[in-house]
Amino acid sequence: MPYSAFPPTLPNPLQPLPAGQKVLVVDDVPDNAAIICQVIKDLCSVLMAHTGEDALTLARQYLPDLILLDIRMPEMDGFEVCRRLKADLETAHIPVIFLTALTEPHCEELGLNLGAVDFVTKPFRPPVLKARVRTHLEIAQQRKMLQLLSHSDGLTGTANRRFFGAQLEREFMRLQRLGEPLSLVMIDVDHFKAYNDHYGHLVGDECLSQLSQAIQGALHRPGDLLARYGGEEFVCLLPHTALDGAVLVAQGIVDALRALDLPHAASPLGHALTVSLGVACMAPSPDNSADQLLADADRRLYLAKNAGRDRIVWAG
Repeated sequence: MPYSAFPPTLPNPLQPLPAGQKVLVVDDVPDNAAIICQVIKDLCSVLMAHTGEDALTLARQYLPDLILLDIRMPEMDGFEVCRRLKADLETAHIPVIFLTALTEPHCEELGLNLGAVDFVTKPFRPPVLKARVRTHLEIAQQRKMLQLLSHSDGLTGTANRRFFGAQLEREFMRLQRLGEPLSLVMIDVDHFKAYNDHYGHLVGDECLSQLSQAIQGALHRPGDLLARYGGEEFVCLLPHTALDGAVLVAQGIVDALRALDLPHAASPLGHALTVSLGVACMAPSPDNSADQLLADADRRLYLAKNAGRDRIVWAG
């Protein structure tokens, strides 16, 4: 999904929240969890867990926008679940509301100190719980919008280099646990300085914008990420993609650009704009690193440019 360079409209508190928002309800008593789900079902999609371990698993798998967490549960109580959520980089950002029959002041203090955003005691009034959930979902949505703006490149609307670097590290760690491959495709526009000198920087900016859209159209998996790496250089992050699949993506990018047929009268390679691409793949492990994968892709991009440009290099 491409990033927008402009802020989306903030949610209207009188309108239903975005259908894509998810809330995880965690309670070891199924009837209690069902009641809570009934109260909030028109605000969001609802997931349920009845143990702490299940809660952690679902949180990592679905990354809900909010978690309603009971405290008194066997084997792993809500406090420990919250500790583990906040210690995990993938789930630390998820807001937690403790929903419990415990009324001692030190319990609320402990919960808030662990990182919870709210503390609701049972028995609760359904309209009050619904209002609090709505408020925290709206805050979560606005936080996502602000993050989106800070992670976007202002010209092309793609992810920026800072966000790409953070996402590369996250995906590397995640795929290391899963034993799955991670690939990168680095892309550089051939003779772009000559393009700017010939057509002017405003036309150059429009060219980069069209180019980024063409590249984005060649990415088909939801987890694939396109980022502007710097100047006329872009990078594609391709989780769960082996080298042969990454080469196919690179070829798809070349085909999309050829179909776009952007003129480049100042290029020594022909009348149309071309790109050079370096492709790298790695099975993340403790013996390698995300920086090494990035260096492999960058080296192959250099080889492509050194060999005459307008080509894909995936070895060497």
